[in-house]
Amino acid sequence: MTEITRVPLQPIKKGSLTKLWLGVLVAILLGGGLAWAASPKTAGMETLTEGTGPSPEMGQVMFVKYVGSLDDGTEFDRSQPLPIPPGFFPEGTPMLLEEGALIPGFLDALLKMKEGGKYVVTVPADQGYGAEPPPGSPIPANADLTFEVEVTDILSRQEFDAKLQQLQSMMGAMGAQQGAEGAPGAE
Repeated sequence: MTEITRVPLQPIKKGSLTKLWLGVLVAILLGGGLAWAASPKTAGMETLTEGTGPSPEMGQVMFVKYVGSLDDGTEFDRSQPLPIPPGFFPEGTPMLLEEGALIPGFLDALLKMKEGGKYVVTVPADQGYGAEPPPGSPIPANADLTFEVEVTDILSRQEFDAKLQQLQSMMGAMGAQQGAEGAPGAE
């Protein structure tokens, strides 16, 4: 009876164990490479000058000076000075830090910055405009974007709204004053 259940073992050929381990190593490397290729790219941020102020939070308004460019160096956007009296708002373009207000990669990078800092942000296409950039935009489909950013100030949404109301009141008063000066019978 013992003869029936006994399994004969064949000796392993020379080099078979090495081939087995090489196969395992190739499978691991292939799996790692596929996992790396399938993982989504994230926005990269290089700090040129470390900021000394606080970092922003969602819902705040961040004032930044920026230049947006494509991989080939073509500039597609630049912050413009606000058409209001100087000193009323901080320098730079106001950016509302909310989902949907900015492209996801740029928003994520802004939330990591500090007031007073200068940064270079690289946004991969899938966290930028992807396959459908804004109509009429100089940004091609699936383009990675690079932004040079300087953070000038951070305001709470309430502070920003209060300053905006103050500005609107001031401009309304100036408009009413100009209207009264140009009215018939005014001297």
